[in-house]
Amino acid sequence: MHCAPQLAYGGNKTVTVRDSCLRWQFMLVLVLAVSVFPVSLAAQEPGSPDAAQAPVANSPANQPAAEPQAAMISGTVEDQSGAVNVGAKIRLTRDGQTAVQEAVSGANGEFSFTEVAPGPFHLEITSTGFVTQDFSGELQPGQFFIVPLINLTVSGGATEVRVGGSTVEVAEQQVKIEETQRVFGFIPNFYVSYDPDPVPLNARQKFELAWKSTTDPVTIVGTAFLAGLEQAADDYSGYGQGMQGYGKRFGSAYADVFSGTFIGSAILPSIFKQDPRYFYRGTGTTGSRVGYALANSVICKGDNQHWQPNYSLVLGSFASAGLSYVYYPKSDRTVGLFVQNSLLKLAESSLAGVMQEFVVRRLTPRRDQR
Repeated sequence: MHCAPQLAYGGNKTVTVRDSCLRWQFMLVLVLAVSVFPVSLAAQEPGSPDAAQAPVANSPANQPAAEPQAAMISGTVEDQSGAVNVGAKIRLTRDGQTAVQEAVSGANGEFSFTEVAPGPFHLEITSTGFVTQDFSGELQPGQFFIVPLINLTVSGGATEVRVGGSTVEVAEQQVKIEETQRVFGFIPNFYVSYDPDPVPLNARQKFELAWKSTTDPVTIVGTAFLAGLEQAADDYSGYGQGMQGYGKRFGSAYADVFSGTFIGSAILPSIFKQDPRYFYRGTGTTGSRVGYALANSVICKGDNQHWQPNYSLVLGSFASAGLSYVYYPKSDRTVGLFVQNSLLKLAESSLAGVMQEFVVRRLTPRRDQR
């Protein structure tokens, strides 16, 4: 469902020991995961209205008048820059009636209401970070009413995420918030979105997030620690021992992180127009949330807001593993290890999704607490 959620440094690793760059972080919080599986309550469906009373006589005077033909309302929401506004909320109210109909603008900014009774109506259009707009009109029986183009202006007093005018500006604000997310206050957790209405990233923002993740001091320290474990276990013995051997292990480990992150979370997502982040769900039954999280390694959200096969992560895992053959000792360049660690990366992505869904949010202080 979502591309490459990355708890520590978001990269694609290519060897079993180096894959623990993320795994050691998961293990830190796995102990805390036992009692944090929330269960959502299902919403109750409203009851049906009472049946209408039948006429008392079969005469023209007592027969009910024919109901007027229902009408339809449609329109488009944009921001002041001319970009479509995705996720704007539109409320339809009628004079003298308490019932309210609601709609949300889609990927093209459009919204519609069907089966609307004729007569005066009122629309209220709201979007976080923008000034609320109102529109009133009157429907004729059977009319297809097209609302004039709705342009939302930025709210000067807005304090939430959406303070920018265009979709690009809104995404930039969301990225800045994500770059402040750290498990326990220090482990980077940049590749997850807790925003209930996220917008897609452009290519520049995907590369920005990858650079921020790979150059974070905790990423470098974590890589150095794992290189030390490899040195102590004499993994990749072709590198030798001593400071020279340690330097080679650290360099190859960091190359795994760097190449994996940029290939799987920036380059390929820009080519395939896919989003590399994990989108926190937080609702539904425990089983449905587990399934949603596990599917993260093979399904992600595209820049068009539709779910699709996760080409970026799957191909990125194998591409990063293939690139590692340039700097691994010859004795470790085996096809079996290449396939094994590529598949292991996909499995770790699924595990990361489960951790994000049930554990990590509770341990990640954020500016956008809701």
